[in-house]
Amino acid sequence: MSLDAKIPQGPLAEKWSKHKFNLKLVNPANKRKYDIIIVGTGLAGASAAASLAELGYNVKSFCFQDSPRRAHSIAAQGGINAAKNYQNDGDSVYRLFYDTIKGGDYRAREGNVYRLAEVSVNIIDQCVAQGVPFAREYGGLLDNRSFGGSQVSRTFYARGQTGQQLLLGAYSALNRQIHAGKVKMYTRTEMLDVVVVDGHAKGIVTRNMLTGEIETHAGHAVLLCTGGYSNVFYLSTNAIGSNVTAAWRAHKRGAFFGNPCYTQIHPTCIPVTGDHQSKLTLMSESLRNDGRVWAPKTVELAEQLRKGTLKADQIKEEDRDYFLERKYPAFGNLVPRDVASRNAKEMVEDGRGVGGSGFAVFLDFADAIKRLGEETVKAKYGNLFDMYIQITDENPYKQPMRIYPAVHYTMGGLWVDYNLMTTIPGLYALGECNFSDHGANRLGASALMQGLSDGYFVIPYTLGDYLATIGPKKVDTSHPAFEQTKKEVIEHVNKLLALKGTKTVNEYHRELGHIMWEYCGMARTEEGLKKAKGLIQALKADFWKNAIVTGENEEVNASLERAGRIADFIELGELMVDDALMREESCGGHFRVESQTPDGEAKRDDENFAFVAAWEFKGENQPEVLNKEPLVFESVHLSQRNYA
Repeated sequence: MSLDAKIPQGPLAEKWSKHKFNLKLVNPANKRKYDIIIVGTGLAGASAAASLAELGYNVKSFCFQDSPRRAHSIAAQGGINAAKNYQNDGDSVYRLFYDTIKGGDYRAREGNVYRLAEVSVNIIDQCVAQGVPFAREYGGLLDNRSFGGSQVSRTFYARGQTGQQLLLGAYSALNRQIHAGKVKMYTRTEMLDVVVVDGHAKGIVTRNMLTGEIETHAGHAVLLCTGGYSNVFYLSTNAIGSNVTAAWRAHKRGAFFGNPCYTQIHPTCIPVTGDHQSKLTLMSESLRNDGRVWAPKTVELAEQLRKGTLKADQIKEEDRDYFLERKYPAFGNLVPRDVASRNAKEMVEDGRGVGGSGFAVFLDFADAIKRLGEETVKAKYGNLFDMYIQITDENPYKQPMRIYPAVHYTMGGLWVDYNLMTTIPGLYALGECNFSDHGANRLGASALMQGLSDGYFVIPYTLGDYLATIGPKKVDTSHPAFEQTKKEVIEHVNKLLALKGTKTVNEYHRELGHIMWEYCGMARTEEGLKKAKGLIQALKADFWKNAIVTGENEEVNASLERAGRIADFIELGELMVDDALMREESCGGHFRVESQTPDGEAKRDDENFAFVAAWEFKGENQPEVLNKEPLVFESVHLSQRNYA
């Protein structure tokens, strides 16, 4: 299939404005004739629902949580990027565009990334108007701090609660439309499939998580805003409920999956303590503004630290290796996440890891406290420090934090064109659910930027173009496709409930996570990926033979919910391995050991792999077909990333 990304022609800085003018419009009186389904209530979903309802569309909004504000966007900590140049330090729309393209290792579309940088300046104004309490300087202006992959300060923040405050702003706008009757909210409702009528998405099938009722809902378009799939690794910084089911079921209905192997490992997370854990905790990248990352210079010192015979503050300055500052003096501790993560892994592999397990390095605030004072540090990072104390029972004001990389974000997702439409007409994917803006590595503080960009400033324009094309002809659930899809969903649910083996679905999830982390995690080899594929196929066969799912459908059934999600994760895991095996290069978060520079950095192969990998589902237990969207670079020069 030929993929048409619908990138507008013309100069980069004019693409979006010209495209908006050329899009078809739905006049205000006709908007109320259209029904829009939005799945997910995070930043992308809540902002899209509020914006479309404000325009006059009838919106049905779905989430599996008990409240829209429990979406995982609330967990984001450090900030949101915008090219406001308030610091007068040389920032611009073009610089944000360039940093994002470079940070993604030249594996993202220029057109999408420039649009993201362009509308970023409007996001801050929108959120301030909603009352989001961004940090301010002494004079009253909004404050900024730096994040990885940038040499300017462009990250707006609300202490370490930026995601929470932004989501509350979007939630308030959404609530306004619920109260006005333009949004009908469905909580504790999980989407299980997309209904496709004559090739177009016309609705969804859901399960009421309280009663078990399988229901159908019709609309003129369906927007998926369901986040990423990091929990395929079992342990990640994502909420335990975060899953891939909505996107994966859409994929199996015909939506191509883009770059599934592109997953981001975040360098500053609280280290794993054992198999008893169900998730990991993120320590915001903003901490790297003032915290210094280091490891002991010798294995002997590291061993003493691990045994507890020596404490971190007893290590002399000359015996500390501030390895990021040493290797990347221009960016120091604020190199991009993939670079920082690989270097932390290198320290551990050298035998210089710290902590009881040896799988950690230090993030030290002693210099910042000496320079700024403890109260100033507490004002900037206090809630993050408190969280660290509660989890580790260690005081980072008195001793360094222990950090280690963990799975955090997924750059891959459903393939979408410039209008955010998938390969199923009428089905859109917004935010982390799509693949479009971050290439092979996301810069810190850009996830919130993309989610709000898609919801507030992109989809209100591009959706109207599609709706004006199809017209307001009424869509209802009486079409046979709804009953057929519902029947297939019920059959799948019953198949899961029929599993009466001896292993819990959580055991399968943990086993899948071990396979993915070991062979498709921070470093990947051809041999390891081939082994992983066989292991996942065996795990899938065993799941459908020996898993146990308790309870009935007609009740609250967490076992059933998790079983469906884990079955999807297993299938996704195999596709991720296939994608990583196909991409015989290193780029961003995808690090193939066979493809690296003499200095151990990711080595791209632009001649053979400068494309988006869009995978097409061809049937159960059938190999997926690879479709390629070539990446064309007109404004930036492809070069080896250098942060030294």
